[in-house]
Amino acid sequence: MRTDSSPGSLPAREHLPAAGAGTPVLDVVVPVYNEEKDLGPCVRRLHEHLTRTFPYAFRITVADNASTDGTPQVAARLAADLAAVRSVRLEQKGRGRALRTVWSASDAPVLAYMDVDLSTDLNALLPLVAPLISGHSDLAIGSRLARSSRVVRGAKREFISRTYNLILRGSLQARFSDAQCGFKAIRRDVAQVLLPLVEDTGWFFDTEMLVLAERAGCRIHEVPVDWVDDPDSTVHIVRTATEDLKGVWRVGKALATGSLPLDRLARPFGDDPRDRDLAGVPQGLARQLVGFCVVGALSTLFYLLLYSGFRHFAGSQLANALALLVSAVANTAANRRLTFGVRGRGGAVRHQAQGLVVFGIGLVLTSGSLAALSAATTDPDHSTELAVLIAANLAATVLRFLLFRAWVFPDTPPAAPCPEPHQPDPQRTWSDAR
Repeated sequence: MRTDSSPGSLPAREHLPAAGAGTPVLDVVVPVYNEEKDLGPCVRRLHEHLTRTFPYAFRITVADNASTDGTPQVAARLAADLAAVRSVRLEQKGRGRALRTVWSASDAPVLAYMDVDLSTDLNALLPLVAPLISGHSDLAIGSRLARSSRVVRGAKREFISRTYNLILRGSLQARFSDAQCGFKAIRRDVAQVLLPLVEDTGWFFDTEMLVLAERAGCRIHEVPVDWVDDPDSTVHIVRTATEDLKGVWRVGKALATGSLPLDRLARPFGDDPRDRDLAGVPQGLARQLVGFCVVGALSTLFYLLLYSGFRHFAGSQLANALALLVSAVANTAANRRLTFGVRGRGGAVRHQAQGLVVFGIGLVLTSGSLAALSAATTDPDHSTELAVLIAANLAATVLRFLLFRAWVFPDTPPAAPCPEPHQPDPQRTWSDAR
């Protein structure tokens, strides 16, 4: 949902209105597998809490993951006894599969889930969904690793949780603090865009969803929680950790190879103020300078290594031309994505062609410097050659940034606001988009 806005204003999602009769604002999913003992007390406690504290209409959905005990019968009795409770039976296991199935079919504008053991204190539920209702955030997660969280659990689980989140930060550049806490919520319009792209059907499902949400530019709200470990939990830690690591590898590989359709994820709701042309607000010059300097330093090192390698079998001019050509292609690609934030493949060939023109200018500067050095001395030292090339490259770098910013990757006028997101084909997966 968006507010209509004139150019220069900051669009934002609207506060969700109170739903009409029979339509809940919040749908809380409780995925279960063989939980006949704990399911009844959990759902009744959750229902009582929401009835007493939640100011909107709500629904509790028990998602049974192919249980083989009496869980389906308990769920059916709860649905019969409590008007705001319903049960859904799946014939295949998988927490992610259950969440995808229920969330995709739900009519509630805010979707949440929590583990059946209710390890998370329910007082965090309203703070979890409030920013989604108000339009401030797109997703919300409970965090056991926030400073103000109060957590009671063993050293083993603490170590595993913190190690896993460090892996996510190091490998997938995740910025959220706690991927595994079974206490999350998402707006339905956001879920309609993200869910068809999430492949996992098990425990890695919500981690994958959060990574995709960050790549899409969605805002993730974190809520510190009070959390007490369930000593009777049936979760197999080693098996779950192994599957999670496989998921990290799969998503990381997809990001590295480009098979993840990032063009479908880049700010799909069109309400990021960074995409707006605001009078008097600079268009990220400082950030671009930092990115360009980092890319430039790495490119210069790459260029010098290439030059030293080519110099073993070629003259200085040919070695310089080859090293500059290879490093220029890599430099243009890196600046395109990292410095100037251009995503997708559109215009990539044109950008590389323009980058080669900039390369030609740099070639003239560096080749001219080498020619001047050769004219000054008949047999210059290799270290002297490198020093001259560094000085020439510094001059070429300044000119390259100006040309990149003004000609190759100029600021484009803001696009018209995107239409409301529609639900993509649920059968479409990454493999379809490759």
